[in-house]
Amino acid sequence: MNLRIVSLIGYTIAVIAAVYLWEVNCIFSNNPITITIQICSVGLMIWARITFGRRSFHAAANTTEGELVTSGPYRWLRHPVYASIIYFFLACLIPYPFIKTFVGIFLICGGLFVRMIIEEKFLLVAYAEYADYSKRTKRVIPFLF
Repeated sequence: MNLRIVSLIGYTIAVIAAVYLWEVNCIFSNNPITITIQICSVGLMIWARITFGRRSFHAAANTTEGELVTSGPYRWLRHPVYASIIYFFLACLIPYPFIKTFVGIFLICGGLFVRMIIEEKFLLVAYAEYADYSKRTKRVIPFLF
């Protein structure tokens, strides 16, 4: 199967799961820890998008024109935008530790990990320095994973 199609499927699964969590009211709460994590996650997303610049967003895991970005949050994470989404939704487990929340978050993480793996395949082809960058920079959790 075409990797771009698989990437779109991963994206679609993540979006559907996020909409599901919205529909079952398991995203926002008045829990201060959840709010703090979600605000920090949004901050990370904004920082990553600003650092990435005016490059376009692709629904499929396409690489963009320009140099490999390794500054800002990309210094510590290969996928700070995806990481911010994962952190944002994992925070939902604090006020909503339900099976439906776990399922939704599992699908979001699964869809995003599919995209990360496929994106990395394209990045290895597009940027000679990506292999070294990926050895020293973690995907989602700085210094760990």
